[in-house]
Amino acid sequence: MDTVKQDIVRFVDGHAPALLEVSHAIHANPELAFKEYAASATLTRALQNHDVRVKSNVYGLETAFEAEVKGDGGPSIDILAEYDALPSIGHACGHNIIATSALGAFLALKSFNGSLRGSVRLLGTPAEERGGGKEVMARNGAFDKTDAAIMMHPAGINLATMPCICVAEVIAVYQGKAAHASAMPHRGVNALDGLLLAYQAISNLRQHIQHTERIHGIITEGGQAPNIVPDRATGEFYVRAANASELEALKPRVHACFEAGARGSGSDVEIAWGEVDYLDLNTNWPLAESFQRNAEALGRDFFPHEKLGGSGAGSTDMGNVSHRVPSIHPMLAAAPPNVVIHNPEFEKWAGSEMGDQAALDGAKALAMTALDFLGDADLQQASQKAFDVSKGLT
Repeated sequence: MDTVKQDIVRFVDGHAPALLEVSHAIHANPELAFKEYAASATLTRALQNHDVRVKSNVYGLETAFEAEVKGDGGPSIDILAEYDALPSIGHACGHNIIATSALGAFLALKSFNGSLRGSVRLLGTPAEERGGGKEVMARNGAFDKTDAAIMMHPAGINLATMPCICVAEVIAVYQGKAAHASAMPHRGVNALDGLLLAYQAISNLRQHIQHTERIHGIITEGGQAPNIVPDRATGEFYVRAANASELEALKPRVHACFEAGARGSGSDVEIAWGEVDYLDLNTNWPLAESFQRNAEALGRDFFPHEKLGGSGAGSTDMGNVSHRVPSIHPMLAAAPPNVVIHNPEFEKWAGSEMGDQAALDGAKALAMTALDFLGDADLQQASQKAFDVSKGLT
């Protein structure tokens, strides 16, 4: 590594205790989407401790924040932080690691005291696990003036990108009529029957969708007592597809299943699709290859992307950003290969020494990649060309 990148490594290592204190604090206090008050405050305080001016409550989200280091002209690059958690299993997606890596990368670049050939912005992006926080921020202008966006995600292996597909959220609420289930069942309209009919219809539909598509859901409300005909039942479902056009084709088929449940049971149904669909990840390969080289220089070995064989069906709102500006979403191992994200076991690793190392290596690799982008006109041109070519192809 050249001298400047060695300075980044030394900065992150020198500030490791403070950075990991942030990671552990977020990990110990998991907060759900749009409610990440403590995490946002923890990150903001860490920035202010380094004399960074922070704007809070930005781009339409109360727990979002923004900080920027402006250099001498040149392009701009965003480093994105996530910090929401999952219900019941906390930071089983390792967002404490994501937030810490972004924080460390930004502070390392700030240490150059304005000598960067461009601008670096740290964006705190809430609500990745549900609600599509980055899409909400994008609609409010968050990415209108940036040239690239980068972040990292913990995993069980090192990957240049995260295999992702699109996802849409939908909630179906069935309304029926309560009655005594034994004495007067004929006077009732069973809302739960409507939801169960829809659930079965969706199960049947699964036989006739593409192998890249997924439909899965839960019943969140199904009645109050066995001897009362349920007058209300609610289900929450995710609908996934490889790209936006295929998702738009699948959604009406799922919608029809919900409507069929209402017709078959005699109940009424309200079908509410989420305001945000998560898009597939449009990886910018010139930037991704730069990140991989930098992480390899830190001693990390990457699993060949071409050997994944199309596996992976997760989703992220970073996909929405990637269709607006050149973006990357690489993964660094924070757990053994047999431990997968969104698993209770991963939550333990996210707060472990291996998780800590992923946060520090992520900070270094992100900062070095940002430095590559800001200082290399050829990389800027290549990333923009790759982005322009990819439009409409994913």
